[in-house]
Amino acid sequence: MSVSSSGSTTLSGSTGAASAGRGLWSSRLAFVLAATGSAVGLGNIWKFPYITGENGGGAFVLMYLVCIAVVGIPIMMAEVMIGRRGGRSPVNSLRAIARKDGLKPAWMLVGAIGILAGFLILSFYSVIGGWAISYIGTAASGQLAGQSADAIGGLFSGLLASPGTLLLWHTVFMVLVMVVVAKGVKAGLERAVTILMPALFVLLLIMVGYAMNSGAFARGAAFLFQPDFSKLSTTGLLVALGHAFFTLSLGMAVMMAYGSYLPKGVSIARTSITVSIIDTVVALLAGLAIFPVVFANGLEPGAGPGLIFQTLPLAFGQMPGGSFFGTLFFVLLLFAAWTSGISLLEPIVEWLEERKGMNRTLSTVISGTVCWLLGIASILSLNLWSDVTPMSFIPALEGKTIFDLLDFLTANILLPLGGLAVAVFAGWVMSKPALEAEMAMSSSAFRLWFVTVRYVTPVAVAAVFLYNLV
Repeated sequence: MSVSSSGSTTLSGSTGAASAGRGLWSSRLAFVLAATGSAVGLGNIWKFPYITGENGGGAFVLMYLVCIAVVGIPIMMAEVMIGRRGGRSPVNSLRAIARKDGLKPAWMLVGAIGILAGFLILSFYSVIGGWAISYIGTAASGQLAGQSADAIGGLFSGLLASPGTLLLWHTVFMVLVMVVVAKGVKAGLERAVTILMPALFVLLLIMVGYAMNSGAFARGAAFLFQPDFSKLSTTGLLVALGHAFFTLSLGMAVMMAYGSYLPKGVSIARTSITVSIIDTVVALLAGLAIFPVVFANGLEPGAGPGLIFQTLPLAFGQMPGGSFFGTLFFVLLLFAAWTSGISLLEPIVEWLEERKGMNRTLSTVISGTVCWLLGIASILSLNLWSDVTPMSFIPALEGKTIFDLLDFLTANILLPLGGLAVAVFAGWVMSKPALEAEMAMSSSAFRLWFVTVRYVTPVAVAAVFLYNLV
């Protein structure tokens, strides 16, 4: 189906589609690429490798895969279903479904929580995306070559200490995101992901190919895939559960927004499973690209958040062709951040179009500019405002800068809260006939999903939520 405003309908009976004047993804592949682009981000290329390193490798990966199946896929299916059934922005989709099923309109707040979470995440995510852009130039210019660990650390520290440099790259990243979103579903989101996602996979495979010749590929693969449960703690299990939830862009209204553009004939279950599998494969490939290089250079796999911007640059600086492959790696990181940034801005742009009647360009400029302004606070918290801890009167938030605070509140409060609410809404509130009609699954498959999203998933998400608050 091609994108056409004439192909849209409003919520009616058991069917929901895009409301009048909206576009649709041209195919199932387009949606898969867009949803995968949202899911594949810094969480896959930056966070997954270092938390795997911190939590012992293979056993953590195995638990992560189980959590994807138990938590990630059921909630993704629920979010896409809500978006397609409502056929509007996340807030208005929930409002429309609540009205149709005779439910309280307050359920629309679930969509509002997701939009707010995504907006806040993008404000500091853009700053990190700017780091990737900066490091493309650093690697390409040969500045990493032959540098010591102290010198590499100094490069990163120098970047964080320069508000002007951070502002420049933060601005470039936000402009890249806004340009794509302003063009709409077909000319913007779909065209971007059909270029960026294949390019990302090619770059990732090149990096894996290089890692295979690093001399430590077998050791890296064994670290990633041979479980040693003696290294897995309760904390590691909860980290795996939390990351499985967050890596799929759940709880931030993205999948609802993208689902609202999904044509009726497309299987929600098959599409959600496909996106989850691709996202997981990318995370594993990132591990295969990174850990052999780490081991080949005698570095520490559990180096933490600095693995990408300090440990790996040290390796690139010592290896043959390091400038070339270092540049490729940070281009890969930028592409991953870019596709996720696009998805984070889309829900609020979609809502402004509906709520305020703005055209897409104006709604993109307004929301993107506000997000950019908020990002400046995160930039300053890394240097000039590093001693500003606005919520230290709360014990759990003591000592957290604005950057840390935004990260904590979104990852530990808003996202699990939104995901839990989605599971409750789909599993306990929506009418079962409406669910069956929209999901269009076999009776046994529907029963499995329904029991999981009703009982298993809420308990798992609640465990993460409570653990993060303690």
